[in-house]
Amino acid sequence: MREHPEVRIAESTAPADAALAEYSEPRWYAAYTCANHEHRVADQLASRGVEHFLPQYESVRKWKDRKVRLQLPLFPGYVFVRLALRDRLQVLQVPAVARLVGFGTRPAPMPEDECMKIREFLNKGFRAEPHPYLRVGRRVHVKSGPLQGLEGIVVRRKANTRLVVSVDLLMRSIIVDVDIADLDFSVSR
Repeated sequence: MREHPEVRIAESTAPADAALAEYSEPRWYAAYTCANHEHRVADQLASRGVEHFLPQYESVRKWKDRKVRLQLPLFPGYVFVRLALRDRLQVLQVPAVARLVGFGTRPAPMPEDECMKIREFLNKGFRAEPHPYLRVGRRVHVKSGPLQGLEGIVVRRKANTRLVVSVDLLMRSIIVDVDIADLDFSVSR
């Protein structure tokens, strides 16, 4: 029995369509920057019209004669960008960008909800600080509040309950204060 060429063509283009969608659909990626160039990279991305996100926290530093409030990157060495992979040259041509974080030569997209939750949390004025990357500890799910939907590791300090939220792709973490009533302790991994 003779096969129809149209059927064979349609079957062989399915993987190509998926790859094309991956390159044309905007996603969040982490751009790895040169040391201490995160703000410059963010400025360059803004001037090029690239959607980006540089999470920051405020730190008070004491210098010889005064105290200074600084805005420091929450994830040192990284700026998050939202783009379709076909447009990645807009980011890679920024002088202080080394590469898009990924595996081998392929950039890896970040989970959409992770970026958006961190962004919403910081936009509402909540404080977060960098924390050493954690792999072990009591995992919890945030069931309500500004971080609803995220998972993290509970850390207790004195009377405070704090949550360590890790971005596994970067192997970096942040720590935030949470209300213990917002946490679901029944998460197993």
